[in-house]
Formats: sequence, C-alpha cells, structure tokens
Amino acid sequence: MNLPLELNGCACGCGCAGMSRRRFVAAGCATCATALGWVATRPSCAGDAAKVRVRIIYSLHAPQQPRPDWPNIGFDFQPVMDGILAELRNRCPGFEFLTAMANGPEAAKEILEGDKAAAIDGYLVYQMNCWNRVVQTIAESGKPVLYADFAYAGSGGFLVYTAGFLRKQTANVGFVCSSKIEDVAAAVQCFAAVKKSGNPNDFAAATARVRVERTPKAGDPSAAADTIETLSPGDCIKKMKEAKILAVGGWRDFVPAIEKELGIQVVKVGFEEVNEAWKAADKDHSRAIVDRWEKQAAKIDGVTRETLETSAAMYLAQKAVLAKHGANAITINCLGGFYGGHIHAYPCLGFHELLNEGLIGACECDIRSTATMAAMTALTQGRPGYISDPVIDTASRQIIYAHCVASNRPFGPKGAANPFEILTHSEDRQGASVRSTLPPGYMTTSVEFAAERKTILFHQAKAVGNSTEDRACRTKLCGAPVGNIEKLFTEWDAWGWHRVTYYGDLKEPVFALADALGWKVLEEA
Repeated sequence: MNLPLELNGCACGCGCAGMSRRRFVAAGCATCATALGWVATRPSCAGDAAKVRVRIIYSLHAPQQPRPDWPNIGFDFQPVMDGILAELRNRCPGFEFLTAMANGPEAAKEILEGDKAAAIDGYLVYQMNCWNRVVQTIAESGKPVLYADFAYAGSGGFLVYTAGFLRKQTANVGFVCSSKIEDVAAAVQCFAAVKKSGNPNDFAAATARVRVERTPKAGDPSAAADTIETLSPGDCIKKMKEAKILAVGGWRDFVPAIEKELGIQVVKVGFEEVNEAWKAADKDHSRAIVDRWEKQAAKIDGVTRETLETSAAMYLAQKAVLAKHGANAITINCLGGFYGGHIHAYPCLGFHELLNEGLIGACECDIRSTATMAAMTALTQGRPGYISDPVIDTASRQIIYAHCVASNRPFGPKGAANPFEILTHSEDRQGASVRSTLPPGYMTTSVEFAAERKTILFHQAKAVGNSTEDRACRTKLCGAPVGNIEKLFTEWDAWGWHRVTYYGDLKEPVFALADALGWKVLEEA
C-alpha cells in the first residue's frame, strides 16, 4: 500500500501531528484513520479500566488485496474486518476492542511500541493472508495472544505458525480455527480470565479448553464400500523403481534420498523444453480436446475458448515431454513459470487429464508430493492423488483439502467419474483450472513421503462433501478426520502445507509398505 510518509496536522487534537504515517497506523487515531480509509483505533485516555482491552491486529498485505494470493487478488477485507469488530463488540460487552493492521514484523513492532502506554490486556491476531509474519512478533510481547484463522485466506500461515507455537509450547499464545464467530468470541473471553489471574501463561491452556469444548464430537466413521486391490509391498517397491519424475522449474536437496530410498528417478527439466512442446502442440488436436471439455464439464465460467485451447496445448506438451523422457510423472513450478513468462498457460487442466489416465501431474514443482504420488499410485494400481492446501474448521470438525487441480476419477482411470467445472485459477482469476465435485461418504487417506527422514506422514478422513466458497482454491473436498483433530494441528511446521489425498482406506497397505522400506509412519491425527 502506498501511504504518505508524514501527517502535516490533525484536527482532532490527538497529538499525532507530525507523527510518521507508519507510527500513526501503529498507534492508531480513530478519527484520522477513518478519514484516510484505514482501520486503526487508539485507546482513549478516559478508557474504562474495568473493561478488558484487546487489540485486534489483522495480518495482511493491504485492505484490498493487491496481488495473487489466498483468498484472491482484489479481495476487499474491509467488510470482513468491520464485521469481525462489530460481532465481537456485540458478543463481548465487557471488552474494549482496538484495531490495527500489519503486513510483517516491522509493522508489528511499531504496534507494540505504540501500545506501551495503552494498558493493552491482550492481542487477537487474525491471519488474513497466508504468510505475513506478524503473530510471532506480537507473541514476544509476553501478553496473552489469541491467534485466529480467516479460513481460505490465511490458513497456510495459520497452520504452519500454530504448529510452531505448539512445538515450542508457547504458553501465552492460544488459537481459534473456527468458521463461527461465536467460537472466536468464546475464546476472546479467556482474556478476561487471564486478566483476573494475572498470569498470561495460562492463556494457551484456557483457549484449548474452550476450543475442545466447542468442537463437535466425531461422527459415524463408517464409510461407503470401496473395494481396492493394492500391490504387495514388494511389488509396489518394484513398480516405484520404474517411475520417473520430471521436475520443471525447481529442485530440492532431498532428491538424492528419493532416488536412494524409493528408487524413483528425478530429472530436472527447464521451462523452455515444456514451452517449446507447447508451441509445437497440434492445434487441431487441441481444439478436439476443448470440444470434449465443453461437453463434459458441468460448467465453464470466466474462461474463454482461446484460454481452453492454450490449456489443451499445455496438456499435449506435458504428454510429449513425458514421452520424450520415458517418464510417468511431471511436476511444474506453475506459478513461477506463469508469472515469470516462462510458460503461457496454466498446467492445471493438463494435470487433471494426466491424473485421470493413471499418470501423475503435480502442482508447484512439489517434488516430495510428486514422489508420494508415484509411490501411492503404484500401490493403488492407478488411483490418482490429490495435492492440496488443507484448511481446518473446528466448527464443523472438518479438514478441507483445497487446490485448483484434481482428478474427477478418484477410483482410478476405469472408475466412476464425478462432475467437474472449469473455472479460472482462483488466486489471480486467470487461466483455467478445475473444480472437481468429489464423491462424499468414502474413506480417504492423506500422506506425505519424506525419504530423507524415512518417514510417512499419515492421517485419514471420511469425505463428507465439497465446499464452493469463492475464497481460495477451486476444488475443496471436506473431510471428517479420523482420530484426534487437536493432534492434527501439530505437524505443519515440520512438513509444510501440502498433503496428498487418496480415496480408499489405505492404512494397512501404507503401514506394510513402510515396514518393507524400513521406514516409520507418523500418524498426525
């Protein structure tokens, strides 16, 4: 956001005349902030000392999102922030709420500096975009901090940063991860209890009690019948050794471990090779593929015929590069490639087609997840994996697996197809991507294979539906976790945000494969 560096005067007599704009935002003057379109409130000198004074800090890029990211470019956070404030004021009458925004550590430090004389009892930090590092600085204040997720917007950072606080047992930081504002308000009430006790290190435990009490109990775990023939561990290991991954536009230092431990070859490929294959793709073949998509898709919205044809050509390019290298898996740094002008069509629809065929197309040059898919697709004899950025909602006791790519044949190339839509890529509203309405009622298994640790991360969830919320990625499979949802908050800092989900109750074959490899399984729920 472009802001003036200095204020030349203030008519409200608050003493902010000549204060730097940045310092002004941190300290907060309600009258001036409103005039300038910024939500930032400053405690009045005559504030009610009996009230619990909480500073709400919205961690985000800007009030109106200027660039591609969750939830999406152009998203207007102001009505959301206004709504949160109004709801909390209504539900927490014994509280005084002050507001500010911060986009990173420097702004967070300035807020703390401005609050030194403000008798703040605690902070509510709302993660509105994924990776802005604000809550860490606020936690260092020693004040009680309630960390909240704005779902399908800040969820990646929220999960990763929350796991870090849990790992360090940060006693003054509690968290709330609910789509219901009443759950947030209930957690906010913990500030009053801690103010009374005078011990901010009681805060994490207090909010945990409230969160657990308000999370629904697990429902019926029984799932629809799903007959699946898996390979034996020995045959799966042989099949993995036949796999080859093409990594386009990225690399990781654990690739040698993948090759050694799993026998999966990984080959570095440049953007230019894919781009040349895209240019050379047969135009008539591309148009025929688009004709099929137009007939099969339940809906096409916001995507032109021209964009579909460039996407079909990208699919043909992926097929050509796979054939050239004798590979069965490709993962592309899609965002870096597209925004950098190295590729000229998103690979999402191509990945969708590859997955439906029993091959592997994987997002974001995520080599770990692609190796996981190579192993699991071998184990399940062709079932497609679904890479996602998960979101957790305790209000519904769900984990929601979100991404802009998914197969619509989750039971394998010869299995039943489910409806799908073709929409723009969600974060930037460009290109073409997929919303797959995946079937509910079935057991799913989510994993990540870390060859360098000789460990498989594992959890299961019963598919219960699909979300069409416009924020964040297009496909959103909703699952009811099997096991302890509280435990499910603990591993994101060590493993990253992605998980790979397969349809099927694959616990026994995954554990058997781990035994054969000499690996361990880490159950995250």
